[in-house]
Amino acid sequence: MNAPDRFELFLLDEGEEKLQWKDETRVPNTTIFTFNKEDHTLGNLISQRLHKYPEILFSAYKVPHPLFAKFELRVSTDGTITPKEAVIRCCKDVVQDLEVLSRSFTTEYLGKRIVHEGEAERQARERGDF
Repeated sequence: MNAPDRFELFLLDEGEEKLQWKDETRVPNTTIFTFNKEDHTLGNLISQRLHKYPEILFSAYKVPHPLFAKFELRVSTDGTITPKEAVIRCCKDVVQDLEVLSRSFTTEYLGKRIVHEGEAERQARERGDF
């Protein structure tokens, strides 16, 4: 088939950088970021998170071609913050949110496991296995 090998979707080639950016000269305070070896998951996450900041005038991403794991993120700000600073802030906030999600998931999982083990022990006692 035409699809690339799975490892090519996330392993950077030699000399390839994860992130590149280029200032847009036609629109002030606008930068186009190119994320290599990433897909819609990260593109949508960052783009939507940027919309929450009041300094962001525009944020959107596109995938130039579906066979290549790459997306371009266009960010425009009001000038009080640079697009690069906005993306860095956004990524830090996303990492914090994911840490909270991880802790919540782990707490919930351990709680369910304790309840399940307690239920299994109760059933074993009822059967006389103890």
